[in-house]
Amino acid sequence: MKRQDGFTLVELVIVVVILGFLAVTAIPKFLDLTDQAKEANIEGMAGGFATAVSLARAQWEAEGRPNNGVNIVNYDGTELMLTTESASPVVRPGYVVGLSSRGVNAATLGGQFNDAACVEIWQNILQQPPSITSDLADLNSQNGIDYFASNSSGLCRYYLKDTLTRNASNAFVDPSDSATVGNNFSYSPATSRVTVNINVN
Repeated sequence: MKRQDGFTLVELVIVVVILGFLAVTAIPKFLDLTDQAKEANIEGMAGGFATAVSLARAQWEAEGRPNNGVNIVNYDGTELMLTTESASPVVRPGYVVGLSSRGVNAATLGGQFNDAACVEIWQNILQQPPSITSDLADLNSQNGIDYFASNSSGLCRYYLKDTLTRNASNAFVDPSDSATVGNNFSYSPATSRVTVNINVN
């Protein structure tokens, strides 16, 4: 019968030291992956959002720019209101401002173009969109919400919830439509511009 030997104490110490060195070099790389994933998340959503806005406009163009007093397109079964061309303020035609039933003044982006309109755009141009709210109380009290929407000066801003600032009691703080808070992207219906903002926490 053959005798079996285990590891010596020296061999075990060497293995532990090597594993310690590997952990010291690998853990920071794994921590960095979380930030990279959050950046990729907002960039991916912004890209999908911009594509969806372009598809709604392309459909409106393909249908011959239908206009019944306002620009409207039936996008995947949902009737969306689009911007109407205006010289002052400058508004390009054919970009989504919300559901047609909302009554947004598409030329000046006035009327009902508010936080709720930004949520409607998100929910109706994206297929299976992540959950979103424009109510800070909902963001703090409900699980499963991924994004926060706000509207200011004719601009929708979409924030990744996990990158927003928290106060001392661990509640999310209103970003006040700031581009420098959390990872976010903005959408301007007047120009169709989608801008991504990555902010390190």
